[in-house]
Amino acid sequence: MKVKCIIIDDEPLAISVIETHLKDFNHVEVVETFTNPLNAYRILEQEKIDLIFLDINMPQLTGFAFIENLSYKPLIVITTAYREYAVKSFELNILDYLVKPIPFNRFLKTINKVYQHMNLNNPKAETSFQQEPHLFLKVNKKLVKTNLNDILYIESLKDYIKVITVLGDYVVHKSLSAITEELPQSNFMRIHRSYTVSINKINALEGNTVEISDRKIPIGRNYSKQAKERIFNINDDTDN
Repeated sequence: MKVKCIIIDDEPLAISVIETHLKDFNHVEVVETFTNPLNAYRILEQEKIDLIFLDINMPQLTGFAFIENLSYKPLIVITTAYREYAVKSFELNILDYLVKPIPFNRFLKTINKVYQHMNLNNPKAETSFQQEPHLFLKVNKKLVKTNLNDILYIESLKDYIKVITVLGDYVVHKSLSAITEELPQSNFMRIHRSYTVSINKINALEGNTVEISDRKIPIGRNYSKQAKERIFNINDDTDN
C-alpha cells in the first residue's frame, strides 16, 4: 500500500515540478493530475485519496472553494506563489503550505510530515513505511530512511547537522532548528543551542550534562530548567 495523491494546479509546469520531486519517494503514488479542479472530484468519488497537492489561484475554482466542497478531506498541502493565504489555509487545517518555487529541501520536510501523520493515525497499519515512525534525511544526494527510535541525539555543525543514531552517523545540510521542528516534541528536546536529544535515550543526568550511550552532552544555561523538568517528569511517570 502507498500514499495515494493527486496534484491540482492550472499550471502544467507547477505540476511537473511536484511530480519530479515525488520521484524520490517510493511510498507516494501520483494517481492523477488535474489542471481543472472540477475534474478532480471524479477521482475522489472513485477511490480513496490520501493526499492532495492543491494550488489556490485557479480560474475555474479556487483552492479554498475546492476544499469547502469536499465530501471527505484527505491530507492537503497548499502549493502557491502567494504567502498571504497562509493564515486562512491553516484555519482550514491543512497539513502544510508550500510557496513556489518549491525547493526540494522544503518539499522533503512536507513528505516527512505526511509520513509522520500517517504513522500517528494508522498505528496498526501493515505497510512498510507505517510500521515505525521515521523521516528521510538527505545524505550525499541520497534519501536515507531513519527510524525516529534509532536517533540518539543531533548535533549542530553550523550550516549542517550530525544525526547520531544506533546504526551510524549522518551529516545533513539542515539547521538544528529545522530538524527539531520536524521531530515529535513528545520524544525529542533541544537542550543546548548545539544539541537536540531523544529523551528516552538519556541514561543519566549529572549537573548540567546528560549521558546518552556513554556520550556526555551539555545542557545549555538557557535550556536547563525546562530540560531538567521534562527529564524528571518522564522519570516520575516511568516509576509510576
